Amino acid sequence: MSDHTEAILSAVREAGARQCPLYISAGGSKQHIAGRRCDAQILDISAHRGIIDYQPGELVMTARAGTTLVDIVAALAAENQILPFEPPQFDGRATLGGTLACNLSGPARPWYGSVRDTVLGTRLINGKAELLKFGGQVMKNVAGYDVSRLQAGALGTLGIMTEISIRLLPRPESTITLCYEMSAPESVAMMNQRAGQPGPLSGAFWLDGKLYLRISGAASAVKHTADLWGGEQLDHVQDLWAQLRDMSLPFFAGDKPLWRLSLNSSALPTGDPAQTLIDWGGAQRWLRGEFSLPELQRTAQSAGGHATLFCGGDRNSEVRPTPGALAQRLQRRLKYAFDPQGILNPGRLYGWL
Repeated sequence: MSDHTEAILSAVREAGARQCPLYISAGGSKQHIAGRRCDAQILDISAHRGIIDYQPGELVMTARAGTTLVDIVAALAAENQILPFEPPQFDGRATLGGTLACNLSGPARPWYGSVRDTVLGTRLINGKAELLKFGGQVMKNVAGYDVSRLQAGALGTLGIMTEISIRLLPRPESTITLCYEMSAPESVAMMNQRAGQPGPLSGAFWLDGKLYLRISGAASAVKHTADLWGGEQLDHVQDLWAQLRDMSLPFFAGDKPLWRLSLNSSALPTGDPAQTLIDWGGAQRWLRGEFSLPELQRTAQSAGGHATLFCGGDRNSEVRPTPGALAQRLQRRLKYAFDPQGILNPGRLYGWL
C-alpha cells in the first residue's frame, strides 16, 4: 500500500506526448458494466492504494483511489462504522475510485445517501498531467461548483482520481428484515407507504413475489417498527442484502442484457415480473432481457426517469440516452477543460465524448 502519484503523472505525460488514449483501471470489476467499451491502453493504478487518514471521531476517511472497498469496510468495522452508500464490493475487487467514477450505491442509497452525497473532496490528475485538489475533509468546504462530486458517474473521463475523502456513519445498533408475499404493484404501493411513515427504513426491494423491508437503527425503534409493520421477521439474512448489494443474486446471473431504470418510486411496474427486480423503495428497477434503449427510455421518461444498458448487450453503441444539445455542449466543454486531448477513457461515457 503506497503512493504512486508520480508514476501516474508520468504515464499521463507520456500518453499526452504520444496522443495515446488511456483506460483507467484498478480492480477491473467494472470494465464491462455501466459504460461503453473503451479500447485504449490500460493504465493500471491498483498499486496506488491505502488509507491515508481515518478519524473515527470525526466520521471522515481519506483513502487512495485504488484502495479496495473490502479494506475500507474492514477498517471501519473495527470502529463500528460503515460506508453510508453501501457500495457493491464485487468479490473484493471493487475500489473506492471506481465506485465513485461509476456512481454506484447499494440498497441503503435512498435513506443514507449516494456515493456522490458522501464525497467531501478529491485529488485528481487531469489529461494535462496536472495534480489538482478539490473540496476538503469537512462539509463546509464542499460548496459551489463541486468538482469532487462531478466525478460521480463521469466514468473517469474527467481525470484520474488519486485520493478521495468521504464521510461515514456509525453502524446501526439493530437490524431486522421483514418479508411479505405480494405482487409487484402491491409491493410498490407498500414501499411508498412505508417510506412515508416514521420508521428506520434502510432497505426495500421486491423479487419473485416477495417484498423485503430492512429496518435499522436503535434497538427499541427497530423492535417497535417491526411489531407495528408486521410481516415475517427473517433471521440470518445479512447475505441476502450483501448479494443484492453485489448484484450476485440469481436474478443477475446469465448472459441476457441487464437494464437499469431510474424512475419515480411510485411508478407502476411494467413488463414480465419474472424478469424484474425492484429496489430503492421503487425508484430503481432492474430488467433482464432483449430490449431497445429508445423503447425503454420512452417507458422510463413516462415514469419520470431514464434507462441505461447496465451490463451485457452491445457495448460499442450508446448505453445511455443521448442528452439534449445544451447538456452535450456543457459536457464537451468540461471534457475539454479537464482533458483537452481526449486521452482519458475516450468514449466510455458516450461515443461522442
